[in-house]
Amino acid sequence: MIEIKNIVKTAGEKVILDDISLTIESGSFVVLIGPSGCGKTTTLKLLNKLIEPTSGEIYIDGKPISKEDPIKLRRNIGYVIQNIGLFPHLTIKENIELIPKLKGDKSEEEISETTERLVKMVGLDPDEFLYKYPTELSGGQQQRIGVIRAIATDADIILMDEPFSALDPITRTQLQEWLYELQQELKKTIIFVTHDMDEALKLADKICIMQGGKIQQYDTAENLLKHPANSFVKDFIGSDRLWSAPEYIKAKDIMIKEPVKAIETRTVIQAMEIMRTNKVDSILVTDKNNLLVGILTIKELRRNGIQDYYIYKVMNKDPLFIYEDCNLIEILNIMNNQNVGHIPVVSRDGQLVGLITRSSLLSVLSEQFLEMEVSILG
Repeated sequence: MIEIKNIVKTAGEKVILDDISLTIESGSFVVLIGPSGCGKTTTLKLLNKLIEPTSGEIYIDGKPISKEDPIKLRRNIGYVIQNIGLFPHLTIKENIELIPKLKGDKSEEEISETTERLVKMVGLDPDEFLYKYPTELSGGQQQRIGVIRAIATDADIILMDEPFSALDPITRTQLQEWLYELQQELKKTIIFVTHDMDEALKLADKICIMQGGKIQQYDTAENLLKHPANSFVKDFIGSDRLWSAPEYIKAKDIMIKEPVKAIETRTVIQAMEIMRTNKVDSILVTDKNNLLVGILTIKELRRNGIQDYYIYKVMNKDPLFIYEDCNLIEILNIMNNQNVGHIPVVSRDGQLVGLITRSSLLSVLSEQFLEMEVSILG
């Protein structure tokens, strides 16, 4: 775990970091983002003592790094920068193995085996690439080597300062996907600086938005999109960005929160009156604990008649439903594939919490398009 506590960094009279505090869980992927000069790269440099804070302390696994030897600390923290920083006069193998050999805690055979495994992991052939020099590799290949050189130190923490920003869009997208998969496999603690919100949303477990040396919001991507802390965060993210990331729009965000329902021990006549009064052609059925147990439709009543006295005798006891954390893409796929016009929403313990209908979906989507149009015209 990394704990940044009340860090202040000044340069003369200029305040670069203004009393920031941040906790980064082990194995998580955290992105620092914000406009130029907000303090994100300074924060990264403080973590491996390239610079010292004016006040405050940083702790790694409970130990203050102010008391750590900078060289020893850096050998245990991987660092990847935009221009990669590979040594041009060393082969790829020598670049990767430089720090592990300096540390001296592993045999040459162990180091060599790790190097080959890591090179294979990033989709490169060791026989083809290990004895090449950096200038013989493409920008994307060099950046992969830069990342695995950081991993080869056996570091649990990897700092990355806009590593993909100089790459073409296709290579950049490929490396983002590769880095995400690598992180899922290795579970390193990665602190990644970028100025690109799309990149942050693709990669991060949590995103820290900074401005003027202060942390404006530190949260999951979903919470940032749905609940921006202030106008700066909202404007920085973009008001319509949530709708360009439909996986973050959940059923609980767009459902009708008080659907028409009845308890299973109601009579059929009572259910029909509830439907008539509410101008609906179906009713959701729950037990006394609000667990969804069925659905009753006018169509079923017309087909089967109303000779059965209680709802539970005539209702569909195996209703289609979705969970409240299903996202918009999943909801649309289910409704289209099952050809249904409405679908109940339940919590993970089966409680009925809402209803989504085609008309409610259209209403929500229409409101968003209207807001976007007003924003453009305004």
